[in-house]
Amino acid sequence: MRNLNQDTITQAVLARFAGTPDPRLKEIMTCLVQHLHAFAREVKLTEAEWLQGIQFLTATGHKCDTQRQEFILLSDTLGLSMLTVAMNNEKPAGCTEATVFGPFFLEDAPHYEQGADVANGARGEPCVVRGTVKGLDGKPVADAVINVWQADADGNYDVQYAELAHPQARGILRSGPDGGFHFKTIRAEAYPIPSDGPVGDMLKATANHPWRPAHLHFMIEAPGYERLITQVFRDGDPYLDSDAVFGVRQSLVADWVELPDGSYSLDYDFVLNPVR
Repeated sequence: MRNLNQDTITQAVLARFAGTPDPRLKEIMTCLVQHLHAFAREVKLTEAEWLQGIQFLTATGHKCDTQRQEFILLSDTLGLSMLTVAMNNEKPAGCTEATVFGPFFLEDAPHYEQGADVANGARGEPCVVRGTVKGLDGKPVADAVINVWQADADGNYDVQYAELAHPQARGILRSGPDGGFHFKTIRAEAYPIPSDGPVGDMLKATANHPWRPAHLHFMIEAPGYERLITQVFRDGDPYLDSDAVFGVRQSLVADWVELPDGSYSLDYDFVLNPVR
């Protein structure tokens, strides 16, 4: 493979990967090479621009740690995360829609009983969340594992605080025999995704804002049903139509109702898709 030029190099690279044993990996690598080379040709990519792109990706990796995943932010803001969610989570009518996972989930969130305060000291207006978990057939899903997490009134998740003594505004509960659940937390508020890294620089350079509409994260799992990863968004939020990560679905928009004492309540029911 000598004397390759811009017209012959793509086929040479494809030939190099032609013997990949794993069929799926071969398919992905083949398409990746084809599309990357086509992209470079289409935009007439210069060496300086490609070096700048490599430096951007390097900086993105350097910004990642156990509390922050800058590559997820990059995927989110490019719409790639939501595209993969949409492609892989087609559900029958009536099921709760899925949306992006986000970069701030923790595996070891604390466990709570029904009615507990998962805010655990997080700043924000008090809020009670109630709902049910049901199957597509309308039957209650008992003992479903409900993972919840959210940002505080300052727009930060607990993992963004360097010296926080314990997790806040996140927790794991289980649905009751009737599929019901309820817990205390704080009202969801709009917040900007972290913009002090490469992804923030990209948003500034492209004249885009980093804001996400107010939302509460849910991940719900139960035997016999597909795992649901979703968010419930606060109606009336000014960023519902310009979410920085393209995650809003109208069916996931709900009212946070203000109560006479100044606190809030959210009622939302989830419908899981049975495993086929």
